[in-house]
Amino acid sequence: MQKVRSIFLSDIHLGTRACQADRLLGFMRSYAAENVFLIGDIVDFWSMRRNIVWTKAQNTFVQKILRRARHGERVVFIPGNHDEALRDYLGIAFGDIRVVGEHVHTLADGRRFLLLHGDEFDQITRHHRWIAILGDVMYDVLVRLNSILSLIRRRFGMTCYWSLAGYAKRRVKRALQFIFDFEDAALRAASQRGLDGIICGHIHSAVIREANGLTYVNCGDWVDSCTAIVEHFDGRLELVAWNGDDDNDDEEALPVVTHQIEELQCVS
Repeated sequence: MQKVRSIFLSDIHLGTRACQADRLLGFMRSYAAENVFLIGDIVDFWSMRRNIVWTKAQNTFVQKILRRARHGERVVFIPGNHDEALRDYLGIAFGDIRVVGEHVHTLADGRRFLLLHGDEFDQITRHHRWIAILGDVMYDVLVRLNSILSLIRRRFGMTCYWSLAGYAKRRVKRALQFIFDFEDAALRAASQRGLDGIICGHIHSAVIREANGLTYVNCGDWVDSCTAIVEHFDGRLELVAWNGDDDNDDEEALPVVTHQIEELQCVS
């Protein structure tokens, strides 16, 4: 198990068919940390209103987070738009997990980063909620189609995970422009507060990039790309794409580190 200073996770979407909890468990069993930051959409209450899919692996992940908190790791939960109901409990600790709206985290090298989910920078989510909900329903359709495609891929010996929804988002130019606008808004928020950067989630597009002396970091997700951010003890941030097999009690998957979202696609 590798020891790191901090782990940053977002957009796990527990309670849904799309959640890749098995892979997430493999990642969690390979990293120990002093701090664990859960940066929104950890539980998907939107989807759970329509249909609840709660697997053994998802339950195990919740138990492991609670256990880590009990054993001394600092766990901070920053709700997102899909688990926005928890924003009614900001400032309250559930067990040893503290719920906050946002957090300023100081890296080991002294840099200060704003941590929040990021739906604040999404104009559709803020001002056109019905469009966001419709998109969520369509996303569920893509996930169901992806289950069929996964069976076909396994039939032909293609065992690595591949997401139809993720592929569609990467290929739509309008979606790419949305990502660029989102990143610019996030960086402006960090700049206005006199911080060195921002770590967020929401758009399921994992990246670490520098712009105008600031650092933009997005954790990605555990639906399409299976990515997380880790902070090492020298303050260095690293994007980990969990490109191994599903979690296994006897053998843990190996992490693959990358800074380019295009490299997250499986090559069959």
